[in-house]
Amino acid sequence: MPKHTPNNLKVLKGTDQPCRMKDVIEFEKVSEVPPAPDWLPNGHAVKEWDRLAPILHATGLLTDAGLSAFGQLCALHGKVVQLYAAGESPNGNMVSQLRAFINDFGLTPIAQGKVGQLGGDKKANKFKDRK
Repeated sequence: MPKHTPNNLKVLKGTDQPCRMKDVIEFEKVSEVPPAPDWLPNGHAVKEWDRLAPILHATGLLTDAGLSAFGQLCALHGKVVQLYAAGESPNGNMVSQLRAFINDFGLTPIAQGKVGQLGGDKKANKFKDRK
């Protein structure tokens, strides 16, 4: 079964057309960049929150419902960095889960391609005025 692209990503990509928009649950976007939660495990996690939250907010990908998952991403990032800083390596499961979170929020080159270029001009529809 084909994967459904969320409506907000279609808007960002410029592919939002009435025939392509699905009736899906749209979670409310956060109105402003929230501060890092106090439960994050270390300073590396807080730094990652402070670095990524404004980016995700600007793209409309940070929602009230996604804050917990975003916090988990930052917490896991903090733990992985902490391990590397101690001369240790994270286990494969930790790396895999971190990579999955990063992809879920569109933060890899492949995932960015799914979101599209932000702030760019939409391509003109060459068939729009054809008769």
